[in-house]
Amino acid sequence: MTARTRAVPASSLLPRLWLALAALIFVSLTLAAHAQERTVRVGYQKYGTLVLLKGRGTLEPRLKVLGYRVQWSEFPSGPPLMEALNAGAVDFGSAGETPPIFAQAASDALAYVAHEPAAPKGEAILVPKASPIQSVADLRGKKVALNKGSNVHYLLVRAIEAAGLSLADITPVYLAPADARAAFERGAVDAWVIWDPYFAAAEAGGNARVLADGTGLVPNHQFYLSSKTFAAENGPALDAIVAAIAEVDAWAKDNTDAVAKELAPSVGIPAPILSVALKRQTYGIRPLDEAVTKEQQRIADTFHGLKLVPKTVDIAGAVRKPGS
Repeated sequence: MTARTRAVPASSLLPRLWLALAALIFVSLTLAAHAQERTVRVGYQKYGTLVLLKGRGTLEPRLKVLGYRVQWSEFPSGPPLMEALNAGAVDFGSAGETPPIFAQAASDALAYVAHEPAAPKGEAILVPKASPIQSVADLRGKKVALNKGSNVHYLLVRAIEAAGLSLADITPVYLAPADARAAFERGAVDAWVIWDPYFAAAEAGGNARVLADGTGLVPNHQFYLSSKTFAAENGPALDAIVAAIAEVDAWAKDNTDAVAKELAPSVGIPAPILSVALKRQTYGIRPLDEAVTKEQQRIADTFHGLKLVPKTVDIAGAVRKPGS
């Protein structure tokens, strides 16, 4: 017996067709949305407002409504972060005063977006407690550890100049913070120039004495930077990042103990020590004004004069105007 095929009414096929069509449209729209979604790559260090912003997760929703997602990358210090910014590996990051200048000398790619107020007490020249060194002038002929191209590099330059010395009168030993602390503690160097929170941790260790901090010598600004290309093409995204930082800053200013507890696990430094560092930090992100721009230019000119950077750099020409 031959089975007869029953015809399926067209009316029963319509719902299936509509469901298939709806699914196809949904998939197409989803793929299109992902194709149009852009990424902001943020470079951060273990300590500072950006790592706090990452932990609180408040940047992602701000940027999502603008069609961006966020990708975070951690760096050990400012110089390698600035190198990554120059190379186009990140779009936004922060550093002290000196790393952007070294980066500008290597490339014209950087744009200064904003800064935090001066925090001169957040970096210092340390010597062992029992050291006979009692003044910066006593550093003549001594080994001094520091991170080359970091903000403390300028502190050392200014401090020894104020004491009537030059870099030729000391022996700089260029080491990253962890290696510098090890060298300092075993007596391989006579002094160590360092910033918070490593500064606070060294103080808490009990064998460090402050020879001089940045007071009266350097402003110790923190800068937020992007690339000129990214800034020109993604102005609303940059404004959203600055707004998110301002929001975190406003909270952190009056909640340093809570911030310390939040940061302690990622930084690897106990919260009470971080609280000391955070109280020396300044808060309130703002655009670069003429005074800050001129101070940064003085730092750049100083390093060029010392032949530590190969050419003059133009700070004012790299400053992004708000909303541009």
